[in-house]
Amino acid sequence: MTLKKKPVTGMKDILPREMEIRNYVMNMIRDTYGAFGFSSIETPCVEHIENLCSKQGGENEKLIFKILKRGEKLKLEDAREESDLVDSGLRYDLTVPLSRYYANHANELPSPFKALQMGNVWRADRPQRGRFRQFMQCDIDILGEPTCLAEIELVLATTTLLGKLDFHNFTIRINDRKLLKAMAQYSGFPAESFDTVFIILDKMDKIGVEGVAAELEKEGFARESIDRYLGMFQEITPDAAGVRFCGEKLREILDPSVTEDLITVMTAVDAAKTADFRIVFDPTLVRGMSYYTGPIFEISMDEFGSSVGGGGRYDEMIGKFTGSDTCACGFSIGFERIVMLLLERGYEIPSGREKKAYLIEKNMPADRLLEILKQAEEERRAGKQVCISIMKKNKKFQKDQMTAEGYREFVEFFRDKR
Repeated sequence: MTLKKKPVTGMKDILPREMEIRNYVMNMIRDTYGAFGFSSIETPCVEHIENLCSKQGGENEKLIFKILKRGEKLKLEDAREESDLVDSGLRYDLTVPLSRYYANHANELPSPFKALQMGNVWRADRPQRGRFRQFMQCDIDILGEPTCLAEIELVLATTTLLGKLDFHNFTIRINDRKLLKAMAQYSGFPAESFDTVFIILDKMDKIGVEGVAAELEKEGFARESIDRYLGMFQEITPDAAGVRFCGEKLREILDPSVTEDLITVMTAVDAAKTADFRIVFDPTLVRGMSYYTGPIFEISMDEFGSSVGGGGRYDEMIGKFTGSDTCACGFSIGFERIVMLLLERGYEIPSGREKKAYLIEKNMPADRLLEILKQAEEERRAGKQVCISIMKKNKKFQKDQMTAEGYREFVEFFRDKR
């Protein structure tokens, strides 16, 4: 049987050039988020299946890589339902594992706790540009902070990172799930249908107002509710004035603190930002995870044409583990998409170590080889990256390959010390 050399569908091999960029981005993440007070943690890639299927992960719960029971626990002949076969699965995000982690270690952690996680997650999704079945996620979360200071710090830390990676003129879109629900209630949609309304609203940027109206009508919603609902979006501006308009319109059913906090976040971020971006109010922003309970946000970049990160507040998830709700808010950047965009730009890592190549003629005498090795070690101590290779017949092709890897200086060594 011939073995397969290509990776499993949706997975990928990482070549040295990309790995160099990935390592640089990961180091930048640790450095930048560390400066904001976030502490690195790690959770297992395998989670209890009950945790993963707790109806908090939205559509992602349909994409879980489930793991069969092992050894004597696996009894195929006696299985009657899935729970007889499966007891765990690969994590589809880092938020559910973080919630379990905090519930298990809260007494050992400070409050509020600022966590940084980087790790692979798995989703049995359809692969496409910038989307794989195994991919790296990078999350920062603040647990135990009830005020909008959490949202402000998360947005500032994330945008500072993107600015350091040379991303500019991107947009942070912000909304609040409570405001979404209040708009639906104000328009007359039944509470049990809110999720259906939001799924359709989330398509606004793709199908427009008329497309959303047609889909809502197809679901059987009253025309009066649809018109009242979509009419609001025509009047809302993407700034603090738009948030105030919503607060005034929904004052009978929406706590004023919701819009006040949104305005505070937008104003504070705009005043304190160090990167070049816009923060805008987007009342059509939904976010797919059902665990969000308050403010939600996404990063949009024109050069990608889609979201490259997002997050929000999830104050009720940890309580499902402990029985007592804990304030929580997080922001995740699309690590794979960020790396992809940097590679497509031909991004050069700034102030990287000088790369130097030693090309050695074949059959170099041992004493001469020792001299070369000592010379290379001296240059490495001086901060240079030195790669030693045997000189090939096609020296030009060899140098071209090494130049593509970032080597800019070549030193040739011959047996006769030319």
